[in-house]
Amino acid sequence: MMAEPNFNQLVRIVNVDLDGSKSIFYALPKIKGVSYTFANAVLKLAGIERHKKVGYLTAEEIKKITNVIENPLQNGIPVWMLNRRKDYSTGEDKHILTGDIKFIKTSDVRRLQKIKSRRGMRHQAGLPVRGQRTRSNFRKGTSIGVKRKAPAKGGKKGKK
Repeated sequence: MMAEPNFNQLVRIVNVDLDGSKSIFYALPKIKGVSYTFANAVLKLAGIERHKKVGYLTAEEIKKITNVIENPLQNGIPVWMLNRRKDYSTGEDKHILTGDIKFIKTSDVRRLQKIKSRRGMRHQAGLPVRGQRTRSNFRKGTSIGVKRKAPAKGGKKGKK
């Protein structure tokens, strides 16, 4: 098949390769840290139609999208849409993307464990942290229950 001259199969936005055949609204959430709501806001602020295919984006449009995703507060995205408000160490409102999410999450859990907070201890024990019940859920590995008595080897019990 012949490819169209201005169509790209893969488009790189924020160091993530996006499929060129998908619409930009459904492709942006493939970037870790971008939800559908956030993607919708980014596209409105960048002035790009939601249903435009990623492969047909121009370099200028890609630059606009990247700028809005990397600097959401400067481009008019409200604070409540960010995924890291009131950062523990700096007190800033941020939006974290890609591999930084996992690193920051693990460092937060490690900090909670180090200060021996209740949440940290629950994380360490592998138990639910946010008040869920533990009676029937969160059984990792071994099943707990009543063990039935094995039947006798001779088959049915009775008179001979």
